[in-house]
Amino acid sequence: MTDRWAQAEARFRQREAERRYRRDDQAWERSRRRAVAPPPAPPVAGAPGRDDRPDPGWDPYEDDDTAVIPRYVDDDEYIDDDEYDYDDEPEPDPEPRRRTRTRAGARPGPRRGGRAAARRAREQEEGGRRRKWFWAAAAIVLVLVVGAGVYKIVNRYTPPEDFAGPGGAPVVVQVADGDTATEIAATMAEAGVVASSDAFYEAAVQNEGMSSVQPGYYAVPERSPAKDAVAALIAPESRVGTMVISEGRQLHDQHDVNTGARKEGIYTKIATASCVGAGDQRHCVTYEQLEEAGASTDLAALGVPEWAMENVRQVPDRRRQLEGLIAAGSWDFDPNSSAQEILRKLVSESAASYEATGVLQSGGANGLSPYQTLIGASMVEREALPQDMSKVARVILNRLEVGQPMQFDSTVNYALDKTELATTDADRAQTTPWNTYAMAGLPATPIASPSIGALQAMEKPEPGDWLYFVTVDQQGTTLFTKSYSEHLQNIEQALNSGILDSGR
Repeated sequence: MTDRWAQAEARFRQREAERRYRRDDQAWERSRRRAVAPPPAPPVAGAPGRDDRPDPGWDPYEDDDTAVIPRYVDDDEYIDDDEYDYDDEPEPDPEPRRRTRTRAGARPGPRRGGRAAARRAREQEEGGRRRKWFWAAAAIVLVLVVGAGVYKIVNRYTPPEDFAGPGGAPVVVQVADGDTATEIAATMAEAGVVASSDAFYEAAVQNEGMSSVQPGYYAVPERSPAKDAVAALIAPESRVGTMVISEGRQLHDQHDVNTGARKEGIYTKIATASCVGAGDQRHCVTYEQLEEAGASTDLAALGVPEWAMENVRQVPDRRRQLEGLIAAGSWDFDPNSSAQEILRKLVSESAASYEATGVLQSGGANGLSPYQTLIGASMVEREALPQDMSKVARVILNRLEVGQPMQFDSTVNYALDKTELATTDADRAQTTPWNTYAMAGLPATPIASPSIGALQAMEKPEPGDWLYFVTVDQQGTTLFTKSYSEHLQNIEQALNSGILDSGR
């Protein structure tokens, strides 16, 4: 029996050495001492506490004290259960234990517990770490959410920064096309009108007048309380840098012969629109500054388009060189700009509006350059009502074709300070670069700002052979003819209606 135990012990040690398991030296020593001790006497049949069944033979695992050698797992060792074939060789239990018989008397089969337990331990450890990270992240998110909520609540009940007032000197701000209340509020804050954009926004959304604010420039007192700033913005008098140029308006002022009333020119309108402030703080661009800037030889600085540059250089009176280059219509400009800057904006944007009508391509239909087309359109504007513009344009082209003087009273009046519908023999006798009674061809410059309708009529005139026309009554009835004798009869009709009477 000793040899059998020694053999079993040797096999067990070899297996354990191959698997690199550590053994419990104390348990091993106890097992070794029991192995070399004399075997116990055979059991006596019928003795208490013994099984009367016959001994099937010696079993090294039968003794309770020597049933299993304790097994230890190396901390650095890990074997994947899935890669190990448990059917090839039984695996010892992970801890020392006594083997017990089953109810049927057979010993339990080998267990996988060691490696599976190690893996479960690692999984539990990793799961614990993941749970810790999860709860830590959840705590951070909770803090952020709660903090944001507290911030909103605090700011909801904290009024935005605002000036106490009263406001100071006026500041010019621009409301661009399409600006929202938020964007206007930001503009006001950047200009120093209000202390914060939030204060202006809160005041603006409570004032229904904000819906009437149009794109343009406004003079609003700086350092104003938000409510006062909103009230100032929607007040009509706060609008600055805005004007309307009517069709047929000229650069310079003119006076009516019969009433003496002044007809404001474009320079006067610009000067008036440029004024900001009141009293000693009032600031304006003057009429004289505009006239001086408009006479500059630096045409590019004035915004003169390339297609008009050469003709403008040849204008005999520099004060009139920008005539017709500022279009009729509604205008907005920054009143803080210089006279030259204002003119450059108006001239360059007017050129763009003219070009949009097709003036650069109109030569194929009328045989004129773009600048000559602009001159003809200004004459059409001063001579005809909208329904007759295309016919008057054809008269101009027909007279140019045959070399006949235009003989338009509007060209005579252009160079006069006092004007009327009719002209005198003395007026028509004056030789000027614009008087078409005294010369053939077109005037030196446009004689007014034409409307888009007049420009389009000149670009594509109505077909016809007319050479003469005259307005015969106060309602504006105009008669056209090719015959000069018929034209004289029409003039007689006009005289009888009193439309051609002169106040001089």
